[in-house]
Amino acid sequence: MLTHFVTHRRQPFADGHEFGATGAYEIVAGKAHGELLPDDPRNACIVNLAEAPRNQRGAVEYRCDVHILRPKDRHKGNRRVLYEAPNRGSKRALMFLNDAPECNDPMTLEHAGNGFLMRWGYTWVTSGWQGDLVPWKDGMVLEVPVATDGGQPIQRRVRTEICVKRPGVRSQPLSGDPRVRSYAAATLDTSDAALTVRMHSYGEREIIPSADWAFAVEGAADGDEPAEVTPSATHLHLPGGFIPGAIYELVYTARDPLVLGLGFAAVRDLISFLRREKEDRDGNSNPLADGGGVEKAYACGRSQSGRFLRDLVYHGFNEDEGGRKVFDAIAPHAAGGGRMFLNYEFARPVTSCQQHSNQLEPELFPFAYNVMEDPQTGRSDGILKRPATDPLVLHSNTSTEYWQKRGSLAHTDGRGNDVIPPDGVRIYLMASAQHNALHGARAKRVKTRHLTNPLDIGPALRALIVAMDRWATDGIAPPPSRIPRSEDGTQVAPETLRTGFPAIPGAGCTGLHNRQLFLDYGEGVTHGVIDARPKAPPDGAGYSILVPAVDTDGNDVAGVRLPAITVPLATHTGWNLQSEELAQGELADLLGSCMPLPRTRAEREAGRDPRLSLEERYGSVDDYADRVREQITALVEAGYMLAEDAKTLLADSRQAYMDAAASHQT
Repeated sequence: MLTHFVTHRRQPFADGHEFGATGAYEIVAGKAHGELLPDDPRNACIVNLAEAPRNQRGAVEYRCDVHILRPKDRHKGNRRVLYEAPNRGSKRALMFLNDAPECNDPMTLEHAGNGFLMRWGYTWVTSGWQGDLVPWKDGMVLEVPVATDGGQPIQRRVRTEICVKRPGVRSQPLSGDPRVRSYAAATLDTSDAALTVRMHSYGEREIIPSADWAFAVEGAADGDEPAEVTPSATHLHLPGGFIPGAIYELVYTARDPLVLGLGFAAVRDLISFLRREKEDRDGNSNPLADGGGVEKAYACGRSQSGRFLRDLVYHGFNEDEGGRKVFDAIAPHAAGGGRMFLNYEFARPVTSCQQHSNQLEPELFPFAYNVMEDPQTGRSDGILKRPATDPLVLHSNTSTEYWQKRGSLAHTDGRGNDVIPPDGVRIYLMASAQHNALHGARAKRVKTRHLTNPLDIGPALRALIVAMDRWATDGIAPPPSRIPRSEDGTQVAPETLRTGFPAIPGAGCTGLHNRQLFLDYGEGVTHGVIDARPKAPPDGAGYSILVPAVDTDGNDVAGVRLPAITVPLATHTGWNLQSEELAQGELADLLGSCMPLPRTRAEREAGRDPRLSLEERYGSVDDYADRVREQITALVEAGYMLAEDAKTLLADSRQAYMDAAASHQT
């Protein structure tokens, strides 16, 4: 339960700017303190909770950062909380829903972007849930205890991966990410560990002799003096430097696991307090208790934090300690078909299992919301299995999640067969979009074969937030799911696109994707303890991963197809390839591709491009704009876009056509 809510800062937002009928907003920032009783059945699934230190009441304590933007006059708000699960401590909702610039301490009118959430009257709440983050200015951090074995350190073999993208790097934290605390090595003796390197994910591992590396960190060079190398239980040092793009895999004995599953309870307890309590144990007021309180609570999260929301529901934390529902609805975006490497001993929730990296991280069955049979083990399970407290779900993926995050598993049975999502679930593919593209993004190369994919899906995401509220409030069903399906051929095996993708010069579509093997993590996996090196079954068992089929231009044929796809100026994909500067030919992180259409017939024929040129498709910018307007109207009528976004999108589309017709980016 949440025991203390301490406000550290309260100030006007955007200098008191009035957002339509909602009026002005204010910032409330502080910390939430909570405690859990390990013997409460609703907390029992948290790994190592019983091994954490306890206070005088026999409870385990935690603290987390909280940041709130609320209407100054709470009576003018819509009495709805939109909770954002931050991504690795970073706030993202205003960027992707409000088209705002990146900022982890939004204070100005610029940080409000287009004002969407404010104009609609939402109270935006975010808090720390990831307990292994290094504290940083304005970062949303959760403080959790270390588990022990009767007061003695817990030690276990663990595995970590490190991959750098620039030359000259000689030291890296064992976590592989400077934002994240590393599990310290129990000994600095490298002969007790094993380090390998490979350039490709599915390639052979090459052993690096223990004498050729160290548990150490290299400081900054001081003039002509060489950098000092200091022993460190939390860093890996390679005197010869890391090869950019290579995968370094380290298996070592670590100590002092954090009780990271507390992140689920910290979010549950915060939202329950904001929804239902007047004050905390010390008499500090609930900042949302006035103005009629909170009528509905929703949650959104993207990528890592979208997987966190799916896992929170799966583990039963959408029910508070009083047996009440926490979130009425959730909107996980870009979560693919995965959950989290969080509720484990020595967990690493920062990681993202992709084709090139972290292939062996445990993103395990169940993948779908439906309760169904696991084709590998025969056991039945699903993310939604508690009808009394399960939330409504609006799950959206980009095309990248099908290539890199096994998105098809969210709506198939693991064998490649379609399943119908439960009545309380909608799933949407944002056709041909990449994992992450901000409003106003430009296509560019970032050590990739192709330009990155700038497709802005903000208009569709905003429409889904509005639809989610209407669904939870009035029972008005949201737009139907739009996903690729096997039965109609809009979902295919990735390998078929080796020949099924249009022969665009230099495209290089090989069907390479992130596999989902069926791995043996050991007998301890059922209580959150996994083997450092999971074993692959002898028959190579795995789950069937499918991707969206494409049209003659190479754009996805299924999903929510925005005007950039239905009236294209380019081919947009959810995949891109690494350049020769890195692991050439491997998938490039979570990036998609943009391959501009030829401008003229002559240019198309000279380049032997099979796609019709702009000249052959559209007579003029006005002709193009008319076609875009038709598509926008259809999307608004179907509920996949708000009318308020139509004018801006049309203007942006006109400019995009003129830019494309004038010259191509290189």
